[in-house]
Amino acid sequence: MPKRDNYDRIAVVTGSDSGIGEATAIALAKAGFDVGVTFRSDDKGAQEVAAKVRATGRRCEVRHLDLSRLPAAADVIDDFAAAFGGLGVLVNCAGTGISTPVIDTGYDEWREVLTVDLDGPFLCAQRAARHMRSRGNGGRIINITSVHEHAPRVGSGAYCAAKGGLGLLTKVMAQELAADGITVNAVAPGEIATPMTGNEDADPFTIDRPGVPLGRPGDANEVAAVVAMLAGPDAGYVTGASWVVDGGMLLMGPQAGSHLTSDEWRNG
Repeated sequence: MPKRDNYDRIAVVTGSDSGIGEATAIALAKAGFDVGVTFRSDDKGAQEVAAKVRATGRRCEVRHLDLSRLPAAADVIDDFAAAFGGLGVLVNCAGTGISTPVIDTGYDEWREVLTVDLDGPFLCAQRAARHMRSRGNGGRIINITSVHEHAPRVGSGAYCAAKGGLGLLTKVMAQELAADGITVNAVAPGEIATPMTGNEDADPFTIDRPGVPLGRPGDANEVAAVVAMLAGPDAGYVTGASWVVDGGMLLMGPQAGSHLTSDEWRNG
């Protein structure tokens, strides 16, 4: 098997124009990785992230990626590998979601969520794994799932199905790629203060979440720190795991963490 620290210090982070993806791209650059940044609609945001990556002294490439346009969209992984001259880490962060009861979810809505949140990561991970295997140096694949990889949420059937599927795909790929020195893990955030959760530019320490044991949403940098740890050489014996970053939300049950409106539960 490849030595644990031989893989290319080149990372691609999908959906890295804002939020968790942005924080991850910058954290990986600070950890010594050149970074590929992708965006779906916010080119300006992606260019700003690229400037922050380059400010650390690392290379950065920016590409458009629309995971609703599969399978061709996954070609971006090959493009990055060619531009950088290799690929050692893939972070599948791009995603979408809807809040619609299953009985009211249209087929087109269902397919969009499954396409972006499951089909897209599958194809990107497949392309990345092929590059890593061909170079023979190992690598890291990290899928950003959700606490709803592990627990259901009313009104999020399509999202839960996609993230649950991605969680199990992570485990299968971990088994299949282990002999190549490629680790595959998931990071499962709870509510994080990002544009996707309606908390853009908000300080999570100023937002009250009584149903979350730590009492607040998370910060994108707190998720990025876990991703950077898994991407590094010291995590070479970690594979097939799902790292929950949720302030204890899952301890409260799938609905309670976000629906409790007081701290009465703390009194037993």
